[in-house]
Amino acid sequence: MKEQYGVAMKTAFIEKLKESVSSILPIAAIILVLAVILGVDTYSFVLFLIGAVLLVVGLSGFNMGADMSMLVIGEKIGSVVTHSRKVWLIALVSFIIGIIVTIAEPDLQILAGYVSGTIDSWTLIITVAVGVGIFLTIAMLRIVLRIRLSILLIIFYIVAFVLAFAFVDSSFWAIAFDSGGVTTGPMTVPFIMALGVGVASIRSDKEGKDDSFGLVALSSVGPIIAVLVLGIITDAENFTYPVSDAVVPSGSTGDAFFTFLAGFGDYAE
Repeated sequence: MKEQYGVAMKTAFIEKLKESVSSILPIAAIILVLAVILGVDTYSFVLFLIGAVLLVVGLSGFNMGADMSMLVIGEKIGSVVTHSRKVWLIALVSFIIGIIVTIAEPDLQILAGYVSGTIDSWTLIITVAVGVGIFLTIAMLRIVLRIRLSILLIIFYIVAFVLAFAFVDSSFWAIAFDSGGVTTGPMTVPFIMALGVGVASIRSDKEGKDDSFGLVALSSVGPIIAVLVLGIITDAENFTYPVSDAVVPSGSTGDAFFTFLAGFGDYAE
């Protein structure tokens, strides 16, 4: 039994490794070609190579964990709350899960770090998380109530563009629309998709499975509108992404490996 489990784990990891390589290799190859053309120093070149390898391995493990845990949990939660036939329970669970999963999203942590000099990091994180929570709730209720996805997308994107053009300074548009991208991250997408599959699974009609799609699209509108509202409340003006003038220090090939080893503790924490 243990041998079969080990073989299954190994096979699953190899599959995820192939997916990660196929996703990362094209952009990595382009960067490497540009690095050679621009004459990037050996130290920075090795740093990138090590980082790319670690990214492939780490993303493979992350996606494998998502498939084995988050997808299963998401499907079961969606199925159980929908079987209860209690609309308020579906709404409450969707809202809470939307907030929790979004806060844990690595993409959001990175985005918040970039704007921390202008907006408090946790203010942005909570705002985006609440936006995802509200719109994930709407997306789940859409499946239960059988509302057309296209209608909701048209309505909410009109709201987003009206808020942007009429009430928010144009310098704040970038951060607002970038916030919508957090729902396409490796943490959020698997869980949202699995939750939708679980909710749609109790419907016996032909459109039941199709309705599990579109959740990410609808949930992506939430952060945009939420951050635009934040811009209105804070009266944000002349917002710019902070630009760092820091240059990677030079060093030997060996130094590149020690640089990553030194950073493991901080990033693990």
